Amino acid sequence: YAVDASKYEEENGRKLKVRRIFEMIPSNLENKKKRVIIKDIENKSWKRSENYQDEFEYLISAGVALEVKAVSTPSYPLAANSGKNLLKLYLNDVGLLSGMYFKNNIRAIMSDEGSINLGSVYETVVAQELRAHGHELFYYDNKKNGEVDFLIDDADNLSNIPIEVKSGKDYTVHSALNKFLSVKDYNIKRAYVLSNSRDVVTKDGVTYLPVYYVMFFSIFAAENLM
Repeated sequence: YAVDASKYEEENGRKLKVRRIFEMIPSNLENKKKRVIIKDIENKSWKRSENYQDEFEYLISAGVALEVKAVSTPSYPLAANSGKNLLKLYLNDVGLLSGMYFKNNIRAIMSDEGSINLGSVYETVVAQELRAHGHELFYYDNKKNGEVDFLIDDADNLSNIPIEVKSGKDYTVHSALNKFLSVKDYNIKRAYVLSNSRDVVTKDGVTYLPVYYVMFFSIFAAENLM
């Protein structure tokens, strides 16, 4: 699959960079920030994100990767406030990602073992579903308030909807989301936490849903889930 990801790129040097970026995605998602680490692509610390725009665009346009752009001061629409320097890439195939992580051992996912971190798998599911339903993908990154996994536009309220993804049992703990919601200027009307809990409940302005509820986040219905 790594070969296929770059097979239509004619320039050999660029083909190697495309393949390298593709192969880095699983390990990047295991990092705390989950962003593309530019200096690691060719082990050249002086390179910047703009040096690889063609390679990123190749993977994204081919449907191999999903881009999630950073927003530090959200307003509607999100596309007007995003930056390209702090890019996240997710594989557009959660089954492929699971295979790269766990090979053929399905117990890693099916048994919900506490020793295994499924955060990247859950986030990839959410990214893939949101994009399939027509949403552009963004995330909140603010030095003061922290990071929220996903933001999507809230057209009804001319605002945004923050979505936090949790794979562990402490899904009600989300300090960055709380700080995000405390900023009145953001005019946030609804927020969601998706987790492996089966409970559906709203508390302190946050609605908690099972992660599979992301299938209902269509571009028209996300505002009306709860």
